[in-house]
Amino acid sequence: MPGEFPTFSLRCFLGLSTLPFCFSGQLGSLLSTSLPIARDHVSFSLEQDRWLDWSGATSRNEFFYNTLDNLKQLAGLPPRIRIGANSQDNTDFNPGIQGPIAQTVFPDYTQNVPYPEAKSVVVGDGYFATARFLPRVNLGQNNLTASYLAFALPEVKTMESFLTGMIIGNEPDLWKTFASNITDVLKISSTSTTKFWAAAFAGSSYANYGFSPQTLINQGLFSSTPGRLISTIDQHAYSGSFCQGNGALLQDLMTKANIRGNLTRFSSDIAAVRAQNIDYVMGETNSFACHGAPGVSNVAGAALWTLDYLLSAAQVGMSRIFFHQGIGFKYNLIQPVTLTRSKVDGSPLQTPLPPHVQPQYYAAVIAAEAIGPKGNTRISELSIGDGRVAGYAFYEGSKLSRAVIINSLAFFKGSSAGSRQSVHVNLSFAGGSYGAPKSITVKRLDIPHADDETGLTWGGVTYESADARPRGTANVTTVNVANGFDIRATEAVLVTFNN
Repeated sequence: MPGEFPTFSLRCFLGLSTLPFCFSGQLGSLLSTSLPIARDHVSFSLEQDRWLDWSGATSRNEFFYNTLDNLKQLAGLPPRIRIGANSQDNTDFNPGIQGPIAQTVFPDYTQNVPYPEAKSVVVGDGYFATARFLPRVNLGQNNLTASYLAFALPEVKTMESFLTGMIIGNEPDLWKTFASNITDVLKISSTSTTKFWAAAFAGSSYANYGFSPQTLINQGLFSSTPGRLISTIDQHAYSGSFCQGNGALLQDLMTKANIRGNLTRFSSDIAAVRAQNIDYVMGETNSFACHGAPGVSNVAGAALWTLDYLLSAAQVGMSRIFFHQGIGFKYNLIQPVTLTRSKVDGSPLQTPLPPHVQPQYYAAVIAAEAIGPKGNTRISELSIGDGRVAGYAFYEGSKLSRAVIINSLAFFKGSSAGSRQSVHVNLSFAGGSYGAPKSITVKRLDIPHADDETGLTWGGVTYESADARPRGTANVTTVNVANGFDIRATEAVLVTFNN
């Protein structure tokens, strides 16, 4: 029956520091307002020019594969992969190029952009055939001939990779795209598995004019013959820009109000698209455009931003969120190859930096674990009256299973340990056919400081290993429900309800 499931609430307590820091709010039975969240909700957008570095050329890139497989083991599906972005518009197809080869020309790097995108990329059909090295793949990119032929190759068709979406050009609101007869050439129809993604805009008017999904709807796109081949509306957004080298504050990025403001601005677009029975994704996003801001995008505080951002995106109706990645980009979750220049300022590294995960990767791990592998998970944001604390409830079917709580108050290096504030979470349950849980388990994302680049652990386990596989001894705490638990500044916890 509606409403017959447990509820719980947060109560305000004095922080563990000498200053009071507390919050109050209601964490109730929100199943009726919850939304589905896909097991591959966290996905990746990869800069096209160095795709072979990610996939591997003649054999798979084991490090990158492991990062995807880690998430697959937790959520039952690996992330989907979009290949494209700026360099896709500079990619040409040459059928004479055999095998997994790319002819690339890169501009000079700068202090602000240590790893720029290629200004010219020429590939053959073997370039994208390396998708066979990955778990199931969703590919969207510009050169349709290259991608389509690659996924028709026998060595690809026998693997589990498959092509579900194509994008004609990247961010066409920034330039003009022209295409004709594509559906005839590629034999795409309304019954095809492969469909088009549309409206990969770098912005939106959020209205019935200018570049926006609502404009496309009003102009009759989805009622047209080509429009019936569109399965997904794809928009792009960043939380700020570092293109001119302007600075950014880590605490501002992490703040709950800023995260929600950057996502809810798309609400009218999402509602209009959903009314057409079309899927909606954020096909390219991350913290700061132009590869991230140093000391912000590449540090531990960004992991909490990522976690809150991706879960909030699900709450506003985005089916999946594709975090953009490029070799050496500051905002990467994953650096899949060895770097010889600093990703912060381009200076030569005395010791090359081997493949590694960055702090944001932990957000993907936590989300995958919170969503789980069953495929029937729903999410609802918790109403918490504090600008630094966010929470989400996860339901499997109609049963409250887990919750994620995030304390985004930044604790920086140089702060004394005694000044690290905490809030106490006190749980209470009322009614419902399931009753109160017998106990809860608490798993913590331990972050020494918000501005650290390394040293995070998830439940006692690190992913900062040579092969990206988890290392260490798991450490979770079983808590009596009546006692509740504390959550420190710059920390996230996963609560599992044991019935």
